[in-house]
Amino acid sequence: MRIRVGLVGTFATVLALLFSALPGTALAVDKGGPPANQQVTVNSEVHHDTSPPLRAIPPSHTPSRAYPALTRHTTSTGVAASDTSGRPAIRRIPTPATNFEGIGANGSAPPDNDGAIGSTQYVELVNSRLQVFNKSGTSLLGPEATNTLWSGFGGGCQTNNDGDGTVLWDSISSRWVVTQFSVSTTPYLECVAVSTTSDATGSWNRYSFSYTNFPDYPKMGIWPDAYYVSFNMFNPAGTAALGTNLCAYNRAAMVAGTASTQVCFMATSVEDTALPATLDGTNTPPSGAPEWFVAISPTAANSLAYWKFHVDFATPANSTLTGPTTLPVAAFSEACSGGTCIPQSGTTQQLDSLSDRLMYRLAYRNFGDHEALVVNHSITAGSSVGVRWYELRPSGANLTVFQQGTYAPDSTYRWMGSIAMDQSGDMALGFSTSSSSLHPGIRYTGRLVGDAAGQMPQGEATIITGPGSQTTGLSRWGDYTEMTVDPVDNCTFWYVNEYIPANGTFNWHTRIGSFKFPSCGSVATNDFSISANPSTITVTQGQSGTSTISTAVTSGSAQTVSLSATGLPTGATATFNPTSVTAGGSSTLTISTSSTTTPGTYTITVTGTGASATHTTTVTLTVNGSGGGSGITNGGFETGSLSGWTVAGSASVSTTSHSGSYAALVGSTSPTNGDSSISQTFTAPTGATALSFYYRVVCPDTITYDWATATLKDNTAGTTATVLAKTCTNTGAYQQATTTVTAGHSYTLTLISHDDNYAGDATYTLYDDVAFSVASGGGGITNGTFETGSLSGWTATGSASTSTTAHTGSYAALVGSTGPTNGDSSISQTFTAPAGATALSFYYRVVCPDTLTYDWATATLKDNTAGTTATVLAKTCTNTGAYQSVSASVTAGHSYTLTLISHDDNYAGDATYTLYDDVATH
Repeated sequence: MRIRVGLVGTFATVLALLFSALPGTALAVDKGGPPANQQVTVNSEVHHDTSPPLRAIPPSHTPSRAYPALTRHTTSTGVAASDTSGRPAIRRIPTPATNFEGIGANGSAPPDNDGAIGSTQYVELVNSRLQVFNKSGTSLLGPEATNTLWSGFGGGCQTNNDGDGTVLWDSISSRWVVTQFSVSTTPYLECVAVSTTSDATGSWNRYSFSYTNFPDYPKMGIWPDAYYVSFNMFNPAGTAALGTNLCAYNRAAMVAGTASTQVCFMATSVEDTALPATLDGTNTPPSGAPEWFVAISPTAANSLAYWKFHVDFATPANSTLTGPTTLPVAAFSEACSGGTCIPQSGTTQQLDSLSDRLMYRLAYRNFGDHEALVVNHSITAGSSVGVRWYELRPSGANLTVFQQGTYAPDSTYRWMGSIAMDQSGDMALGFSTSSSSLHPGIRYTGRLVGDAAGQMPQGEATIITGPGSQTTGLSRWGDYTEMTVDPVDNCTFWYVNEYIPANGTFNWHTRIGSFKFPSCGSVATNDFSISANPSTITVTQGQSGTSTISTAVTSGSAQTVSLSATGLPTGATATFNPTSVTAGGSSTLTISTSSTTTPGTYTITVTGTGASATHTTTVTLTVNGSGGGSGITNGGFETGSLSGWTVAGSASVSTTSHSGSYAALVGSTSPTNGDSSISQTFTAPTGATALSFYYRVVCPDTITYDWATATLKDNTAGTTATVLAKTCTNTGAYQQATTTVTAGHSYTLTLISHDDNYAGDATYTLYDDVAFSVASGGGGITNGTFETGSLSGWTATGSASTSTTAHTGSYAALVGSTGPTNGDSSISQTFTAPAGATALSFYYRVVCPDTLTYDWATATLKDNTAGTTATVLAKTCTNTGAYQSVSASVTAGHSYTLTLISHDDNYAGDATYTLYDDVATH
């Protein structure tokens, strides 16, 4: 709690009940200990009735009260975050369509800005005052004391006007919901009013609910089965924080105006400020879905915590609260260490960040194919403060982080945010702004559903540029703000926040603005996506491999998609079965090679052509040469059998392959005793320099008992090498093992899986794509894999080094820097394409937190013999988090210069660099 400083009203009652504190003083709270006993508590309402029309009730003149200071939530956190989104100077976000004055100061601070949009009205609630506007900003009622709503109701809800209120629009029933607590007298009450129609000036169903302990910082959410609310509970003396109380009020009863019950759980023994989810739109959650509560974890660094609340009003004892469950997020540090550090222009008075808690609301939408919740809080961002935001999605019984980002595009402080999503999945984020050269103002930013994940790239718009700063020892600011979405179009965002009209204290004003993205609500065109799985196919000359090409409807209706493939090497063919699909269906791509197909790596482009759109995906084809010798037989296991291999113990084929349709499964999914293996004796073909294979171990035991291993015996030299050391590491993915060979030597390769026959932890290993690498025949790229650990063989300009984040092996080239650089950095090499070479390829991974306007990766290949230059990698700033391949044709004997480039605009906080690896000719 924090003192709510006021010029009017008496402090004596509250301070006697609670404690004496100065503004900003924080209680010392034990943050340790297990969750509180989650025992259900059931209580009936204290009282309920239905009011006359609010417009007919004379306004109450009860003054505002003063309240104790909110305690600080002091969870340990990670390093200060400095990630950014966009540049506010480049504005694509619409300016406010509506922009008008809200309620002004009433002698207390902070205002507790709160407001919601309904079908025809906007209702604003600040600390202890309420006003109703139409959508043009014309006042229909008020401002008047909030407890006017409870005139004639009796008890503390009528006589006290204590604030800490919320206002929400119930989109399911088209009703208004207003809350305010009564804590100047006992019993402590939460006062709740539900309008009987969509008209906030009409009559209201009124309720009061009682609490033995002090119910601070109440936050309400709307769910189909209940109105849910969270409290930070304190003992009546105000000397101890008791934890977080989560309650459910019987929504159906309160909409009907009948007697209601509250069902509560003490969720934790520490103060968490858990926010309940509020439904936006009319697509309700799946039937029976529990309500979500989310907080910053009080015990785990860099984490959120969440609970699931299922209420049963018919049999309250059957109600359940599950949690807290920890949800790790990107590292962050609370802004101002949870306290006061926000600078203002023209004064040394700093403002409170209130960064120890999530900011209202936790907004929920059901989009049909997925559910999403968005929420935000204030964090340290470089030398200032920014807004960290999250999109969380339910997955089964849990919440997952779908995307997250920090909006801090420059050194201006941004805090006190509120976020919501429109019907299209676009987001709007409103917040306060301030700096040593700026008075506090109100701005907003946003993102479209198709924007890069984790970014708010639509620029920034202003509701008001602050005319003044808050002075004279008052640090309190906001406490919360509210971004809501118009229920009529489900597109227009409405936001309310505070500002100061001129330097002073207790003279705050509020401002209300609205806007919508033009694309929201537009009729969706028919469109689809296309993907390949697996996206890599590895074969030996003369063999074939397959990939499943899948399509999905992304908007509109399904359409017929015709499939084709380009980029095939000579001697290779591609077939689709079927040749066309209805969007949402899939086809099998089979790529067949001949004995004359040139070994190498090729990028095959698969094109899906529909009536309204054309899209592509790529498949990387690697052809390993047989080199004219015997080589490996059935190394890809695409015969669907172990033909060519000698089996010992238990072994079979599996469809869980690295590429193609099959892999070898050595061992069994049931316990086996000792070694199982497959082996093959062969002669390394002419030109062969290395042998490689892929493996994936499934080992629920430890390496003491179970393992995978592989050996290669050189029968010609009489030596044996361990190609794969014993391993029991479950990565869930295939990994590659490689060893050198000598052309013409006879070898025996043995692929082994060992299990100790212990029931319940059977170990087996998948092996696939056993193949040779054949030398290019001379010349070509020097140090193309960077396995020297240096850039030897390359000419570097700007900033360039090596990195251990490699595509294969131990090293890659890092072009650019993890810190800002100015302009192009590059590495280049001049080489002669060797005999038989037809292509050059490389892998790249761009790390680009900015946009293509400013930063990018690109690459060029100059044919010095022909005097031409080709762009082999078009400018890109797409962060996939994975390496991608590029291939270009070359002519044997020609001289080439390859230049690999990364461009950064030297903007602080969004350094761009690019990793390059495995540069080779084929």
